[in-house]
Amino acid sequence: MINIFDMMGPVMVGPSSSHTAGAARIGNMGRTLLGEEVARADIGLHGSFAETGFGHGTDRALLAGLLGMKPDDLRIPNAYEEANRAGMAYSFRTVELRDAHPNTALLELTGKSGKKLTLQASSIGGGAIVVNKIDGIDVNFTGDFNTLIVRNQDESGSVAAITSILSQVHINVANMSVNRHCRGGDALMVIETDQHIKPRQVEFLSELPGILSVTYYDKEDDEDGAGFDEGNL
Repeated sequence: MINIFDMMGPVMVGPSSSHTAGAARIGNMGRTLLGEEVARADIGLHGSFAETGFGHGTDRALLAGLLGMKPDDLRIPNAYEEANRAGMAYSFRTVELRDAHPNTALLELTGKSGKKLTLQASSIGGGAIVVNKIDGIDVNFTGDFNTLIVRNQDESGSVAAITSILSQVHINVANMSVNRHCRGGDALMVIETDQHIKPRQVEFLSELPGILSVTYYDKEDDEDGAGFDEGNL
């Protein structure tokens, strides 16, 4: 069923839902998955983002999202000044990405603690986004659900342990994918859920054997302008 927001587009600072609203959401998703404030952002722009993005404010929107702003934040046009004020270093370059959507950004992020994250995501129209890769591992999620991103050792029992606990606390899994670089290495579980997951539940999952880290994207918090929950071993 199409709702009024699908027809009218997102509430945003313009001019473009794909080049600005979507770009702001990509930046904000990167900040959320990094799990801390961004100290440095090296940003690659692919396709239309590279060709027309600067004229549509894509650069400002990405920086704004990395600073925690939402697509309707009136500070987006001043994102360079806001980034400088926050002490966030940044750079832009053109990249060629194989089989990528024309509106794709590659974010190489470093947090205040030195933590690093590489995120590839696309703006697919109307302010909607798709996350394509995390640290080089193929993924596919949109932020339309509450989402757990679990990094784990690729060994038997890890997936069952996570899903069993979610079932015990009455969390319904809407969509799930498991991806890895190679057999026996690091793997990523992306679990989209219908229900909100509490911070203490995220922390408990992060302490399970074989789990390297758990990052939680809360759809409700994102819509309300809040932050993130994250657990690490």
